[in-house]
Amino acid sequence: MLNFLLRRLLSAVPVLVIVAVLVFLMLRLTPGDPAAVLAGDAATTEQIAGIRATLGLDRSIPEQFAIWAGHMLTGDLGQSYYYKTDVATLIAQRLEPTLSLAALTIAIAVLVAVPLGVLAAWRFGSWFDRLLMGFSVMGFSIPVFVLAYILIWLVSLKLGWLPVQGYKRIADGVGPWLYHLLLPSITLSVIYVALIARVTRASVLETLGEDYIRTARAKGLPEKAVLMRHALANAAVPIVTVIGIGIALLIGGVVVTESVYAIPGLGRLTVDAVLARDFPTIQGVILLFSVVYVLVNLAVDLSYVFFDPRIRY
Repeated sequence: MLNFLLRRLLSAVPVLVIVAVLVFLMLRLTPGDPAAVLAGDAATTEQIAGIRATLGLDRSIPEQFAIWAGHMLTGDLGQSYYYKTDVATLIAQRLEPTLSLAALTIAIAVLVAVPLGVLAAWRFGSWFDRLLMGFSVMGFSIPVFVLAYILIWLVSLKLGWLPVQGYKRIADGVGPWLYHLLLPSITLSVIYVALIARVTRASVLETLGEDYIRTARAKGLPEKAVLMRHALANAAVPIVTVIGIGIALLIGGVVVTESVYAIPGLGRLTVDAVLARDFPTIQGVILLFSVVYVLVNLAVDLSYVFFDPRIRY
């Protein structure tokens, strides 16, 4: 197990290096000049050139990358062009809203999707099964921002149940925190409920046809025990896999959801940094997302041992 963990961590290093190089090059080669954005529309050519020199953008791309990589290896992600503060400080300030949104979204998705998938497999071919499959197609088809505006109109503007926008930190109380975060989490969780429920249904449906399920029923075990203790337990590996994939896919969903609901998290920070051509901030946030992606995949792989004793590393 330890050797596997070390190998996976070491194999993640080249991945992160490639991500860093690609992000760095893409930002430098795409149109737009951060110095021009910072200087404003009325700035002269000399003023823009002075800002470029101050930011080090007048140097060659390999030299810029070497300087940035050297600072990054020491834990220094650089200073934001737009916010005039350390990128690490910015990320730390915006981390709680994003983690809160992601954690609540995954919790809602898992708690709703897994029971729905098990019930659909148990009632295969019934109206409930067909209804869940229809919901899965709809959940995949509707873009997050469209669903967000529909729910804002219905839940916030028409019914007045939840706020339209904003965020309250958990230090202000669990009640206000949950009150402001519930609607964004429900919005973002719809696609993951559809994904996890569909995979759960398919996995449980496959296990229900196994011999050990028929044996368990022949012994007179209650149907609930058959479904949960035997069918779901043996279908856990693909379900855990898709949950891990869902966590990784949250990166894109968080950016859109935080922008719509004005949540001051990393997603909103990424959008603002892109609009301002804030290279250090974009690079820092994307690297953080990449590290999270690698760690989530590693945690999913390690969890297989607990769900299936036949798997050994």
